[in-house]
Amino acid sequence: MLGLGLAGLGYASVVERNWFRLRRFDVPVLERGRRPVRVLHLSDLHLTPRRDMLITWVRSLGALEPDLVVNTGDSIAHPDAVPSLLYALEPLLSRPGLFVYGSNDLYAPKPKNPARYLWRTSKNDRRQHVPSLPWEELGAGMAAEGWLDMNNTTARIKVGDLDVAVAGIHDSHIDLDRYDRVAGPAPADADLRLGVMHSPEPRNMTRFAADGYQLLLAGHTHGGQLCVPFYGALVTNCGIDRARVKGLSRHDSAWLHVSAGLGTSPYAPVRFACFPEATLLTLVPRR
Repeated sequence: MLGLGLAGLGYASVVERNWFRLRRFDVPVLERGRRPVRVLHLSDLHLTPRRDMLITWVRSLGALEPDLVVNTGDSIAHPDAVPSLLYALEPLLSRPGLFVYGSNDLYAPKPKNPARYLWRTSKNDRRQHVPSLPWEELGAGMAAEGWLDMNNTTARIKVGDLDVAVAGIHDSHIDLDRYDRVAGPAPADADLRLGVMHSPEPRNMTRFAADGYQLLLAGHTHGGQLCVPFYGALVTNCGIDRARVKGLSRHDSAWLHVSAGLGTSPYAPVRFACFPEATLLTLVPRR
């Protein structure tokens, strides 16, 4: 049994953690007659400077030439990771892009017992009061290339042939979400109404949907990170249910995509039955 356990740990930490996958979904959210648009959804890289395999794989995504890139946060996990992240994103930074922050863009991870997630979320774990990661440098680096900072704000952006209205919020996991700042009916004249957040908390998703946002993008959950084959995630680490811990689903009137993300905390560098992923969403006309 010990040998089997060690083999499983080795697989989860060395093999599956670095077995990156690109998932693809069609999302029927556009008006009839509209040309399809491709959105690359990235999340939860938790990048440290020496994750060379992850950096190389993210750079390869530039060949997809997406119409829009959306980064839903937890991009870094080390004070020196911003140059590595910008290098990883370099082939994508020339594309239209949006980003929000996750808690781990502000506060460095600390050693913890990963099993605690089986009975509680990490929402109240933060003990730091002053950010310990260079979140301002991170945001400035992406914004300098034209990506929009969507933390608690709204914007309009041209994506392919579409005029897209976007609303985004900061991370609810550390109580920095301020939905009231973006609240109100989404612009009815937009071709697409997009809501962006880090943690998929139902209370915020419900407000996005009620305001008329048609597609919601989030990350944070890591897809459960340690899953049971043929059963799925044991926990979500937020308010969303296990059935929607990753992938494409519905929330009220909106489509919802939750990314299982590409990384892990440096102190829990394992994945099991939950491959690291990015997602290419092809937005197509409704039937």
